[in-house]
Amino acid sequence: MKDKFFLLLATVAVNAAAASAAVVPLADSPSAAETRRVNEIYSRMSQPERVAQLQSRFMDDLFDAQGQLDTAQCRRLIPYGIGHFSQYASQLPLSANVLRDRVAAIQQWLMRHTPTGIPALFHEEVLSGINARDATVYPQQIGLSCSFNPQLAERKTLQTGRALRRMGGVLSLSPMVDVCRNPSFNRLEESYGEDAYLSAVLGTAFVRGLQAGGLKRGVSACSKHYLGYGGGDADEKELMEEILMPHEAMIRLAGSKVVMPGYHAVHGTKCVANGELLTDILRGYVGFDGMVVSDYNAIDQIPGLPGPMQRAAAAINGGNDVDFPVGSNYATLPEALQLGLVGNEAFERAVKNVLRHKLRCGLFDSDAYLYSPDDIRLDSPEERRTAYELATQSVVLLENRGVLPLRGRQTVLLTGPNAHSMWAMCGDYSFQSMSYFWKKTDVGPDCPHIVTLNEGMTRRAPSGVSVLYSRGCDWTEEIETRYQELGDERAWEYGILHRKVDSGQPANADEALALAKGCDVIVAAMGENVMLCGENRDRRGLRLPGSQEAYVRRLIATGKPVVLVVFGGRAQVLGNLADECAAVVQAWYSGEEGGNAVADMLYGLVSPSGKLSVSYPRVELDSTLCYNRSTQTDPRVQWPFGHGLTYTTFRYANLRVAPEARTTDEALTLSFDVTNTGGAEATETAQLYLSPTRPSQPLRPIQLQGFARVHLAKGQTKTVSIRLYTEQMGHYTREGRRRRWRVEPGAYTLKLGASSADIRLQQDVVLKGRAVEKPLREHYFSVTTVPE
Repeated sequence: MKDKFFLLLATVAVNAAAASAAVVPLADSPSAAETRRVNEIYSRMSQPERVAQLQSRFMDDLFDAQGQLDTAQCRRLIPYGIGHFSQYASQLPLSANVLRDRVAAIQQWLMRHTPTGIPALFHEEVLSGINARDATVYPQQIGLSCSFNPQLAERKTLQTGRALRRMGGVLSLSPMVDVCRNPSFNRLEESYGEDAYLSAVLGTAFVRGLQAGGLKRGVSACSKHYLGYGGGDADEKELMEEILMPHEAMIRLAGSKVVMPGYHAVHGTKCVANGELLTDILRGYVGFDGMVVSDYNAIDQIPGLPGPMQRAAAAINGGNDVDFPVGSNYATLPEALQLGLVGNEAFERAVKNVLRHKLRCGLFDSDAYLYSPDDIRLDSPEERRTAYELATQSVVLLENRGVLPLRGRQTVLLTGPNAHSMWAMCGDYSFQSMSYFWKKTDVGPDCPHIVTLNEGMTRRAPSGVSVLYSRGCDWTEEIETRYQELGDERAWEYGILHRKVDSGQPANADEALALAKGCDVIVAAMGENVMLCGENRDRRGLRLPGSQEAYVRRLIATGKPVVLVVFGGRAQVLGNLADECAAVVQAWYSGEEGGNAVADMLYGLVSPSGKLSVSYPRVELDSTLCYNRSTQTDPRVQWPFGHGLTYTTFRYANLRVAPEARTTDEALTLSFDVTNTGGAEATETAQLYLSPTRPSQPLRPIQLQGFARVHLAKGQTKTVSIRLYTEQMGHYTREGRRRRWRVEPGAYTLKLGASSADIRLQQDVVLKGRAVEKPLREHYFSVTTVPE
């Protein structure tokens, strides 16, 4: 069998240039050599082998109680091979080396004991780092988006991809680039927020880092959830201009080759079976030539069909290639083909898309990089440093009435359910959260070590500052999670959803209030946890859970200044509570170094630089909220998109841009000065917005089109230059079935500011000439230059 496999390798050797072009725009069709080799592999396969490539399994089903590969199970369950292994690193609390050894055993068995000897694609979630024991826990995506730092985001996934590939992982089911415009959406934490431009920039950075070195050495990314999951009801223009943009940019600019449809329906059809989305728009309009994989059990949720065969037919005919997590619906494909329910062309497309992806990942090479033989150690000092830097840049200072930074001789009371808990730091799809939610197992704070706020504030306290701790209150006194049959149906089990986290610590409000009397300032760490926010986890509203708000009001009543630090995956409705606090900090799920990062920000060891990637609601909302709907103040919003304070002030001046350009010009350049006018070294994220000058122009009233992180010493001035492409001033249009990107002549307003509602400089620019149309944009992002 081994000889047969290597004979096959010689026959179907990969064209290296085609397979490694992971960061080249990929609207072009696959190379002829690549297509020829995929056809050769396909022609050698039996029908059962082809079906197996569209299915997946859980790796641990193939190992016995002693951790040895059960070859009898392999012969029974995967006699014709298998396309994929699902969430292979997160099912059991195994070390990286053990996981690698299991991957090695299975890959060797597949290559030696199945008819065609094709290796499998092992996939895992890598949203905030690898979903595996001991792997670095970076800040959750919603927090990372507030950093406005694509370079650091790319470094994070570069580290993630290198580690996962060493462990045998070839495919990730990340990132999520849903443009989320409902503040109550339970998966908002996984997203980059409400703005299409920011989501596209960071999603593209995610792919470039993860796939660094090409698909043969890196880990392939998967953009999800295509299209419009969590975005509210979008018309065609919004869907194509904004909701599609992150997926489109990741595919065309960064070489993302895998797409996952959402659980939801668009125009009455579930995305996983939606030919309009998967065939017409994705493959036809965008030019995607990769692999489409279902979300877990999404095919099971196609309504109105009598059984798995009909659901499998609907999905594969609609454009979906692979059935996750175990391929139970696609097991019926042989019969569906015989009955004519599935077209041969659709079946062949799906199988060849899987084979093509394996080809691109180098799995057919004689020297295929299937795993590393070297000793693997996760959570290196370099990775922890990246986690710390991201956490410091993710935290958003929302309000500060002179109490921060904490300095001088003073006693601080730290209190609240998130003050000394790893659940303040670990978002959904981290190993800790996935183990707790799905397996009902608390793996503890030391795989790797999660730094709590109490730990960080105690260890990093400046001279003269002393910290007292009393938990004071629980997250909630009753179960707040609502049961709904949405998303992954594995979570529909009553016992999974109906739990609340037990901290294992007493919560004595009287004790905390007594300590408060002798303190100078109170830091109240409040917010959500793993059971109050995440996939399938909804609660009754967005105010602080349980009796947290009442507890904070008791702290305020002591007369001591209260610094409210909110952890969690969504903005919490604070209302007038924020007005009564001395400072408000949004810390999100800050990752393993979150305790150190938040402590350093509170003490002024670093200046906060995070900017909101969402409009922070003032009132309860379960509907669409987005800054780009209007330039007028929205009374429902407490803090606007792009808002974030620091420990200094900045002045913007001297906007310079030519007043005219032509629609045929590639770009125009603008420059402006930013000066640090306060008393602390800090970073300002200057934001560029575009607005129409007339209501009749088919553009949003205001839309982010660029940003620059500008680090300034006290008194320092830097000149920022931004190259804005004329295509960024365009819009989507359609006549019949003809979709186009159109740039029209007219006047446009360029705005520069500290947030979407704090515009400091603006100037009109007139585009002259005729309207210009293209099938697709070539330029998605402006290019920013900031002096060192």
